[in-house]
Amino acid sequence: MPTRSRATQSRATLILAVALPLLAASALAPPAAAAVESEEHAFAVVTLVRGLEHPWGLAFLPDGDLLVTERPGRLRLVRGGDLLLDDPIRGTPGVNNRRQGGLLDVALHPDFASNQLVYLSYSADGEGGAGTEVCRGRLVEGQLLDVEVVFVQRPKTSGSLHYGSRLLFARDGTLYVTLGERYRYMDQAQDPGDHLGTVVRIAPDGSIPPDNPFADGTGGAPEVFTYGHRNVQGIDQRPADGAIWIHEHGPKGGDEVNILQAGANYGWPAITYGVDYSGAVISEKTHAPGMEQPVIQWTPSIAPCGLAFYQGDAFPRWQGDLFVGALKHTHVRRLVLDGDQVVHQEELLRDRARRIRDVNVGPDGLIYVLTDHADGELLRLEPR
Repeated sequence: MPTRSRATQSRATLILAVALPLLAASALAPPAAAAVESEEHAFAVVTLVRGLEHPWGLAFLPDGDLLVTERPGRLRLVRGGDLLLDDPIRGTPGVNNRRQGGLLDVALHPDFASNQLVYLSYSADGEGGAGTEVCRGRLVEGQLLDVEVVFVQRPKTSGSLHYGSRLLFARDGTLYVTLGERYRYMDQAQDPGDHLGTVVRIAPDGSIPPDNPFADGTGGAPEVFTYGHRNVQGIDQRPADGAIWIHEHGPKGGDEVNILQAGANYGWPAITYGVDYSGAVISEKTHAPGMEQPVIQWTPSIAPCGLAFYQGDAFPRWQGDLFVGALKHTHVRRLVLDGDQVVHQEELLRDRARRIRDVNVGPDGLIYVLTDHADGELLRLEPR
C-alpha cells in the first residue's frame, strides 16, 4: 500500500485542523433568520434556542436573561440567546409529568429586583390524585431557595388532563392563576365552591385579597375570581385599560377569548359552542341568563395557548393587538381589536408547522415564542 509523504500528511493535518473547527462552528451556529412578510410588518424569525424538551412558559429577568420551563420539570436559564444546557436551576419542585402535566408556567414577583422571588405553576400529586399548585422561591446563583407552596388546587383528582395553567401578576400586585376542570370533572366547573374550572386570585404570599368576590367564603371558595371555565392556558392584562383577558380550550370547537369580571360565570359546560370529541352534544345551549359570552369563539378549534397584548416600539402598527399561540393549527394568531371586539385576524408562522405553546412580549418590544415539541424552540420576532 502506498504511503503518503510527510509533506502530504502535514498538509492534510493542516486542512483538518482548519476545517473541523469551521464545521463544528457551522453546526452550532444559529440559523439565518427567516424573513416573513405580514400584513403590517416585515419581520425576521430568529431561532434563539433549540433542543428544549416541551417548553411551556418563560419570564424575562431584569438583567436580560430569560427563564424557560420545560414540562418534565426543569427550569432553564437563557443568557445572551444561549441555553445553559448543563445547568438547570436547582431547587424546583417535583412534578407529575404525565400527559398534560408537569412544570408549567413561570412568573416573577413585581418586586423581583429586590426580593428575587420566582413563581412556578406545576401539576403535583397528593391525596385524591393530582392538581395544579403554585410555589415560589428566591433565585440565588442558579438555585431556588426557601421554596414554599402558596396555592394548591382543591380537590386533587384522578386523570392527567386540563391542569391550566398560566400565571399573571396584575398591576395591583395580585396573582391570577388559571386552572382547568381536570376533564372528567367538567360539571364541577359550575360550582365556585372548589377550584375546578376557575381562575383564582391570590396575594403574592397566597393569602386572600379582601376584594375577591367570595372572599368571606359565601357563595364560593375565597380564592375564586371567576368560574365556568374549561381549560384556561392564556392570560394577560390589557395595557390600555387594565382589563384581564384570557382564552380557554373548547372541546371539539368552541375555543373562547373572554374578559374577566369578578365573580362571573363563563358557562362551561352548561353552555358551549363546541361538541364532545366523539361528536356527542355536551349542551344544546350557547347562551343562558347569568352566563358570560366570549369576545370571540373558534370553531373548529385552534387549541389556543399563550396570550399577549402587544405594547412596544419595535412593531408600531401592532400596538394594542392581541397575540395568541395555536397548538393544533400551528401558528401565532394576531387579533386586531376595536374596543372589546375582534375586527380582524391574521395567521403568522403557520408555514413552520410547529405547535405554539407560549407567546410573550419582551421588555425590548420584541415577540418571543415557544414551540411545544421534544426538540422545542425559543423564537424571537424582530422587525426587518
